[in-house]
Amino acid sequence: MSTVAKILAELKSKGTEKTRATYARHRMPVERCFGVSVADMKLIAKGIKGQQALALELYATGKMEAMYLAGLVANGAKMSRQELEAWAEGAEGLPMIVDYTVPWVAVEYPQARELAMEWIGSSKDHVASSGWAAYAGLCTTVPDEALDLAEINGLLNKTVREIHTVADHVRSRMNCFVIAVGSYVMPLQRQAKEAARKIGEVSVDVGDTDCKVPLATAYIEKVEAAGKAGKKRKTIRC
Repeated sequence: MSTVAKILAELKSKGTEKTRATYARHRMPVERCFGVSVADMKLIAKGIKGQQALALELYATGKMEAMYLAGLVANGAKMSRQELEAWAEGAEGLPMIVDYTVPWVAVEYPQARELAMEWIGSSKDHVASSGWAAYAGLCTTVPDEALDLAEINGLLNKTVREIHTVADHVRSRMNCFVIAVGSYVMPLQRQAKEAARKIGEVSVDVGDTDCKVPLATAYIEKVEAAGKAGKKRKTIRC
């Protein structure tokens, strides 16, 4: 049986300065990173799949790769509201955890919609960002007939009103939400396209990286052209 100490030692052994530098450019604090690639983390995850308690312990270490690994292993459906709240709070300052790990498990929680809405309304940027990402995840994976279309339409309107006034990170996740609705929620595709048109180009400071914020109108059109519009995904983990 693996232990936190063993996993941390394995992560440390696989870390490189080159990857640490890459994470630093993406605004991850180097003191919280080993410099382990996502590919290597996925390999480790295969060996501890299903170990829920271990996943929770890994996240609690505060080390970025251990937290990311926890998200690959944990089952959000088995987590308590208190545990999910703690993950959202603990992701502050770690964009990869805010954007990916926390939403991954939140989407699996039985009351994911209510949780995402609560987070979206948070005054803390990192929590709000995870909320938008989680709701985008619901749009991506949940059948249209099981979604609250009126609520989603309201969030599209909220995005149009507020996206250019909120913090960079929240702005980026709101843009991705519009893309998710336009790409996966067919009853609201027209409204999502209109929202994307009104929003236009979204400006976000991406630091010393080549990252670009996708233009929502173009991205939705690309998904349509590929014949993938409305085709739900089984998971948002990547």
